[in-house]
Amino acid sequence: MEGVRMYEADELFGDDKGPNKFNVFENGERISQKQECHTIDATKVLEFRLKGTLENICRMLFGDEIKMRWVEAYFPFTHPSYELEVFYGEKWLEVLGCGIIEQKLLQNAGCGSKVGWAFGLGLERLAMILYNIPDIRLFWSKDTGFLSQFKGIKPEDNIIYKPISSHPQLYMDMSFWLPKNISTNDMTSNFYDIVRSVGDDIIEQVSLTDEFLNKKTGKVSQCYRITYRSNEKSLTKEEVNIIHNIIGNNLVNQFNVVIR
Repeated sequence: MEGVRMYEADELFGDDKGPNKFNVFENGERISQKQECHTIDATKVLEFRLKGTLENICRMLFGDEIKMRWVEAYFPFTHPSYELEVFYGEKWLEVLGCGIIEQKLLQNAGCGSKVGWAFGLGLERLAMILYNIPDIRLFWSKDTGFLSQFKGIKPEDNIIYKPISSHPQLYMDMSFWLPKNISTNDMTSNFYDIVRSVGDDIIEQVSLTDEFLNKKTGKVSQCYRITYRSNEKSLTKEEVNIIHNIIGNNLVNQFNVVIR
């Protein structure tokens, strides 16, 4: 995520026309603290506002007690440039880069009378801290064991990542006709209960994938996908078939469904 904030001169120092007014621009020397066309006063005010804004964002995300530090950096479009690091997992983690926008870029964009700062947030880094995710490579994973933990959540939800097994997933579908005396919502709740009670720790996910009404018979069909995965070993299809069949038999015996 990226952002820019620009200012006219009077936004930085106020509309001061006195003899001791502060200037934004000068014909000076480029040094580590500023660009050649900016006064040191303008640069310090921009730096103060830039760092204050981004520190407040981090406090809103991580709480007032989060430890932060600024590190000097280099980026081609800003000078001076900085990185903000937060203390996470017993080490400092870089979460964003920022700096005072190179004035030549603003001049080329027709905004030469203004000065400003820009920043870029590493959303993955922020999510690692918010949800206690240990490895940034997980964000490129297609493993549903990871993805399902964040499906449908809201920004204010307090989610803590649960480590997924290193062993492969194995999924199987189960379809059946419901008896007319059971509602679809009740059947879904009952199905989840049976699956969890039979499969216990090797059940990673259960999801309703299809539901339709047969207009001729008036019966409703549901299809569920069950994802199996063990934390201790790679499951074989034969092992999963045994558990899957027990789940089906329990459904038939307890709720009189008809397996398809």
